[in-house]
Amino acid sequence: MISNTIVTLLQRAVMQGIPLLYGSTGEILTEKSGNLNLGIPGIMYVGGISGVIGAFFYENSLASPADANGFLAIIIPLLCSAIGSALMGLLYCFLTVSLRANQNVTGLAMTTFGVGFGNFFGGSLIKLTGADVPSVALTTTSNFFRKSLPIADSAGAFGKIFLSYGFLAYAAVIIAIACSIFLNRTRGGLHLRAVGENPATADAAGISVGKSKYLATCIGSVIAGLGGLYYVMDYACGVWSNEGFGDRGWLAIALVIFAIWRPGLSIFGSIIFGGLYIIYLFIPGLALRTQELIKMLPYVVTIIVLIFVSVMDKKENQGPASLGLSYFREER
Repeated sequence: MISNTIVTLLQRAVMQGIPLLYGSTGEILTEKSGNLNLGIPGIMYVGGISGVIGAFFYENSLASPADANGFLAIIIPLLCSAIGSALMGLLYCFLTVSLRANQNVTGLAMTTFGVGFGNFFGGSLIKLTGADVPSVALTTTSNFFRKSLPIADSAGAFGKIFLSYGFLAYAAVIIAIACSIFLNRTRGGLHLRAVGENPATADAAGISVGKSKYLATCIGSVIAGLGGLYYVMDYACGVWSNEGFGDRGWLAIALVIFAIWRPGLSIFGSIIFGGLYIIYLFIPGLALRTQELIKMLPYVVTIIVLIFVSVMDKKENQGPASLGLSYFREER
């Protein structure tokens, strides 16, 4: 009985942590360029609703759910999510890199905008369906996203923990590992880290600071947006509800600090955060106020890590030196 509970907890922790892994990986890539994008929660929201819009119109173009093409059911939401998220990243860069607006204010404004954008179009889709409940169900598309490996059911506890997820869960791990390799093992990653540490020196060395920031932020936004798409299509079984995403976007930003700006550590950190976020469900007899206190644990752990990193004062465990600062070439 206890072993089954632990297996279920681990499985749920992974599923809960995948959106956080997407968000933190995208934000780490962005922050390595020196851009502090606090708009990640809004970008994840836009990524989710953009995929929902694409899936909604595709499903409504079918005569029956049996006519759905697996490739189109997957690629259309993916492309819509990527385009919506990339446009958000492009807007952020235009404001902070080209117009040199304050990054903190811009990020918070984009979070507010992204949530409002998602709620507006989500509400519009709900009205189009004429449903009695305030949600949009995209079961046909979700079934393609949630399809797990064929051997998952016959592999026991191992299959349930490691093989029972949709392809986006495995893609999140692959993307995080790829980002880690890119940042630490490639010339492009070295250039990006140089821009984040000292853009004036990078500029003097012939590295295009603006181009690096634009590319890192837009690609990071696309990665974060996939976290919103995963939440809707896989975790929530294709059901979109306004405000249903909760505070996962902020947890993704907290995970960046927990992982000390290392995408590889985000993989394990996301599972820890996911487990801490839902562990109250596995503790019987808890009062509502106690449940809310337990849901604060990921933030508490982040604060502890931040204090520890600050006390240790090791350069490799700190964020980029120019993080959050606009670059003025004239001041070089």
